[in-house]
Amino acid sequence: MSGKGTGASVAVVPQSTAASPELENTRAAASVEISHDAGVTALPSPVSPALAHQVDAAQAKAIAALEAAQQRRSRGRFARLLAEIWSFRLSYLFVAPFMLCFAAFILVPVGAAIVLSFTYFNAIGRPRFIGWQNFQYLISQDLLFLKYALPNTFKFAIIVGPGGYIAAFLLAWLISQLPGKLRKWFALAMYTPSLTIGIAMSIVWLPMLTGDRIGYLNSVLLRLGLIDVPKLWVTDPSYLMNSMIVVTLWSSMGVGFLAMLAGILNVNRDYYEAAKIDGMKSRLQEIWYITIPSMKPQMLFGAVMAIVTTFKTGAIGVELSGVNPTPGYAGHLIINHIDDFGFIRFEMGYAAAISVFLLLLMYASNKLSWSLFGSKGDE
Repeated sequence: MSGKGTGASVAVVPQSTAASPELENTRAAASVEISHDAGVTALPSPVSPALAHQVDAAQAKAIAALEAAQQRRSRGRFARLLAEIWSFRLSYLFVAPFMLCFAAFILVPVGAAIVLSFTYFNAIGRPRFIGWQNFQYLISQDLLFLKYALPNTFKFAIIVGPGGYIAAFLLAWLISQLPGKLRKWFALAMYTPSLTIGIAMSIVWLPMLTGDRIGYLNSVLLRLGLIDVPKLWVTDPSYLMNSMIVVTLWSSMGVGFLAMLAGILNVNRDYYEAAKIDGMKSRLQEIWYITIPSMKPQMLFGAVMAIVTTFKTGAIGVELSGVNPTPGYAGHLIINHIDDFGFIRFEMGYAAAISVFLLLLMYASNKLSWSLFGSKGDE
């Protein structure tokens, strides 16, 4: 060898040693430089076994040094993170109660449902892992789910979700045009049904939809001559879904409605005056070009709440009809399917799989809402 020194390149000249064909094929390459600091080697081909071993040792040493450096950097980042958390420890202390509740009532149940969805669990014995069998059965063999629960849920969600959302926005806009004293009373009247749906079900809707001549709706329609015989509004499979949709729309003016009303009232009035100066004359143009773009956060919140409320609704069909399952499975939704397998048949693993499916469905719907009303770029 020649040219020894720190950082100096060394040209390695192999002795006339016969190398095996395999070694010649693997080591045949262009000249590589070897450095005492980096341990990088370049050798002409062919090379001797001893020299090849030396090169491998140098490369392994370089890789080990690189991994050690990466570990030191990782430890350094973790130490900086801990130091930053400690410096804001009081803020994290205030956040801790919410985070603990979020973990206890959201993260842990969702994680447990995902784990149980891959098992057979009857709430008595230990869960037994069965892989994807629950999901395979759900999308291929569960006729009750495919024929009733899934189509009914989509029909219910497509009508109640967008319908309640649009109704909430229109009512919020109309109430915002009223004077201040009237506005609060009308807002309270629209919001109250979402708080008293259980009481209203037994006091208002059940007497109204009773399937005899005493029922308020049948009595009015018979007097007007619109029907000849009383209709079974909540026990006939042909009418049950429509009754569920009407009652749910009536009670859908919840926090999403209040958020939209607050968003409309907080739109800067100068925008409307500037638009009138620029020639905008239609109220519809004001809503489309000023009101909606100015209250996108409230619109997004209202959309998310409408999706959650729609998909979690399930007991209303049972409450209206008074039987479980509903007549002809006309009001059988995914929530009812989960309750059936989870709390009647005690097939917790399969019920968890249905819950995970519903969770994915709600996630996809929320992503759609984000794409429509979420902030983009510098908005």
